[in-house]
Order: sequence, then structure tokens, then C-alpha cells
Amino acid sequence: MSTAQIPDILSPEFAANPYPAYRAMRESAPLVRHEPTQSWIVSRYADVERVFKDKEAQFTTDNYDWQIEPVHGRTILQLSGREHAVRRALVAPAFRGSDLQEKFLPVIEANSRELIDTFRATGSADLVADYATRFPVNVIADMLGLDKADHARFHGWYTTVIAFLGNLAGDPDVAAAGERTRVEFAEYMIPIIRARRENLGDDLLSALCAAEVDGVRMSDEDIKAFCSLLLAAGGETTDKAIASIFANLLTHPEQLAAVREDRSLIPRAFAETLRFTPPVHMIMRQSAVDVELSGGTVPAGATVTCLIGSANRDENRYKDPDRFDIFREDLTTTTAFSAAADHLAFALGRHFCVGALLAKAEVETGVNQLLDAMPDLRLAEGFDPVEQGVFTRGPKSLPVRFTPVGA
Repeated sequence: MSTAQIPDILSPEFAANPYPAYRAMRESAPLVRHEPTQSWIVSRYADVERVFKDKEAQFTTDNYDWQIEPVHGRTILQLSGREHAVRRALVAPAFRGSDLQEKFLPVIEANSRELIDTFRATGSADLVADYATRFPVNVIADMLGLDKADHARFHGWYTTVIAFLGNLAGDPDVAAAGERTRVEFAEYMIPIIRARRENLGDDLLSALCAAEVDGVRMSDEDIKAFCSLLLAAGGETTDKAIASIFANLLTHPEQLAAVREDRSLIPRAFAETLRFTPPVHMIMRQSAVDVELSGGTVPAGATVTCLIGSANRDENRYKDPDRFDIFREDLTTTTAFSAAADHLAFALGRHFCVGALLAKAEVETGVNQLLDAMPDLRLAEGFDPVEQGVFTRGPKSLPVRFTPVGA
């Protein structure tokens, strides 16, 4: 495929299957100026890794001022230096170590079980509609101490936010809906935050209200923006990850059988899914200075679109990258959910995904419980999973059949 033949990232051909386009970009156009999105597209592993790690302070997250602030308000993703370090120190404890294990693992387990109970005895389910799209949002609502009866609103909000973030073509209706969501979410959330400050509980929202580092506390607006970010980032991505791990295993039955027999392989299956079919395919940064990358120079002040979906399939980094293989030796599972990861699905560096261990806990719990409930899990007859999406990507539907346990 020549440079002229590479499908545009906004084209239907690219949306249907971006992987051949990614390969062509890596081979012949590793740095492309893309006029419709006014950005520079980077596709090789080494370049994307360099942008994320940014050891020389050549890249910023200033792009989020226009990319996410209109829907979330000002978030931790836009901060840098001391301000970022303090804010991250305020929110990070809830997502790792004892808080995650003691407080939130029971929440994760209970929410998963509750959803599986709705189809456990039926012998069929759609793992996307019945489980994946509901599970992470319910977990986050529970963690924050919000009313799960508002699930449909949360789901509607985060779907609108993700559409806004992925609105590469600049559709004005999508932009307007995203900005409306910011107003609606604030109207919903700010009164709850104020009430929680007056009456702290044992939930994450109370922890955020009470948290203090070096005399700094989070304002109502800070907390609202973080909750908005958490719902969108934690909802959409884990939803897609759970759907994708099952799509990958169901289409590789021998690997599904291995995972069913040995559940300690679940983290491997998750890490390989993050590499092979990451939930987020592109993340943007902004260049602070002129930067030399493969294929040319990115000028200062430019938006840089990092193609995670391409970098994670780079043949110069992974052997046989277009093959799903939970046993591959060039992906380190022990570091796959930390800032030392050697895939790029959670980004890297100081903006490495704060919720990576929460996602791991959700996926491990979900896969374990689903396999227990559906020992002979298989795809519905004649169904072939199809991924959808450009900015975030995953199966839209995953109908499965199984013999109910005890039936």
C-alpha cells in the first residue's frame, strides 16, 4: 500500500479495519500531517513510547484544554509539575493497595455477580449489552456512593463524552451534546459533593472530599471533574476491554480452554488483549518544541495523535504482532498494569492511567465469575465478533450460548 493509498483515519474503510492502514503507516508514513484533524499522526511503537514517556519535557497535555475540558471541566490530565503531583497523590490511593483490595474488591465482586444473576439460568446472553457496558459503570457508581438507579443517566453521559472525545470529524451536534453533558453532570454532582462534605461516609467520593496533601484539598469543581473523568475513562475502557478479552478468547478456543483450566492466565489474557485490541486506539499530546521523530519533525505547538492501536502491533517490537497469543514471550505480564508496562494501552509516564489496577481487578473478577457461570461458553451460532469505533474500539455485540450450571 503506497502512502497515497493509505485510508484516511476518518474514512469508513479505516473504521471497518484500521490494522492494515496502521501497518502501511508504520512502514511508509510513520509521521503524517493530517489536515482534517489539524494534527500529526504517529504510528510506530518507539515514537509513541517516546511521546508518552516524554523524558525531556517536549510534550504537554495542553491539547486537553480543547479536547476534554469542554465536557469534563478542568481535570488532572491537564495539570503538570507540582500541581499534577499533588492532585495525583490525592486520588491515587483509592486505586491501589489496601483500599482497592479491602474496600472496593467486594464492590466489584458483588456488582459482577448481580449482573450475571440476570442471565445465569437462561443459557444465553450478550456479553456486551448484558454485562460489559453495565459492570464498570455500576462499580464506579458504587465506589463513589452514587445511586445505581441512575445507571442509565451515567451510561448516557459517558457515551456522549466518549463521542465528543472521538469527534475527529468535528460534527457540531456531537460537540453540542458533549457540552450539554458537562452542564447536566455538574447539576447532578455538585449538590451531592456538597452534601457528602457535610456527612462523610466510607466511599470514594467522601475520600476525595476529605483528602489533603501539603495543605491542598480538592475543590467541588475538581472533584466533579474527576468523577466525570472516572465515569468516562473507567466506564468506556473497561467495558471495551471485557468485551474484547472474551471476543479474543472465544475466537481462539484453545486459549480459552487454557484460561478456563488455569485462571492464573487471566492477567496474561488481559495484557495481550490490551496489546492486540486496546480499548483506546489514539491519545493526543501537544509538542512544546520542535521534535524529531521517525519520518520528520513535528513543529512546536502541534497536536500529536499517537496511534496506540498501531504501536501495539509494531513488528519491530512484537513478534508476529497480528496474532493473539496469551503465551507470547515479548509482553511482560508482571508489569503490564504499571507505568513500566511494555504495551501502550494505558499510556506511560506521569499520565499513566491511574485506574489500571482497578481495571485489572474488574477484568479478573469478571472473567472468573463469567467462566464459573458458563463453563461451556461459546459464540452464538454463526456469529463473528466485529469491532467498532475509531477513537475507542471494541465489539458492539457478543451473543453467547452456554449450558446453565446445575441445569
